[in-house]
Amino acid sequence: MEGSRNVRTFLRLEETRKGWLMLTIYDWFGYQLPNRERFRLIKDAGFDGVLLWWSNGFERDCFGQNDYRKGPEIAREVGLFIENIHAPVQSENNLWLDNLEGEMVTDCYLQCIADCAEFEIPTMVLHLPNEENPCNTLGLDRIKRITEKAEQLGVNVALENLWNISNLSYVLDQVDSLRIGICYDSGHHYRHYPEIDLLSKYSSRLMALHLHDNNGSYAQHGLPFDGTIDWSTIMQKIANINYSGAIAIEAMNWDYKELTAIEFLHKASERARKLEALKIEA
Repeated sequence: MEGSRNVRTFLRLEETRKGWLMLTIYDWFGYQLPNRERFRLIKDAGFDGVLLWWSNGFERDCFGQNDYRKGPEIAREVGLFIENIHAPVQSENNLWLDNLEGEMVTDCYLQCIADCAEFEIPTMVLHLPNEENPCNTLGLDRIKRITEKAEQLGVNVALENLWNISNLSYVLDQVDSLRIGICYDSGHHYRHYPEIDLLSKYSSRLMALHLHDNNGSYAQHGLPFDGTIDWSTIMQKIANINYSGAIAIEAMNWDYKELTAIEFLHKASERARKLEALKIEA
């Protein structure tokens, strides 16, 4: 039952992608808005889909609705495709620990995979611990449990690059599974490891994109073309590896407070289409 449903989801995704590039955006881009209004504005701005933050953390429950699990239904009602969910990040550095906190974060990620299957979402994005917390035997065993769950339910697990390249490289080297790959984050890349060609190194494992520029607060999460990232080069590399996923924007409004939510989304959509054009021209 689960397997056939995931196949239908995959086929629906591939049908959606035929003929044009999809444009998606991280749903929690800022502004305190109820989900229904947020998704409607995203759709009206010209986006095809969303990346869902899978938690009430970061003050998402500001309306007392406890509604993140209702997000898929609301998004689909307004005509948005759900590209992936982002697992909670507050306890990511506990994943290798031999204690209750380590088991709790592992269980959280396993539940997120089950949620992807339940809500027919193809991919979960996950943060590995940072460079101060190198992977150990227990940690690798937990990753293998996560992999087994992902393979069982037909869900992709995309490991995001942050300040964690040692752990990311180690896990990808040790775990040979079509269900374990990378979420390429442009802003984190150029903040932490600009000297490493991540897109070429992990081209065969690319499962998701987080595209934002290296300006603004924390030197990241600005709108594309507002920083110093060479977007022509990035989109050329993405085109060269025949990545068929969406042009996915993960910008925040932190340094655009003069813009309304509508203005921010339309500017983000305009920048996404510029990236789309670069990819098509490559």
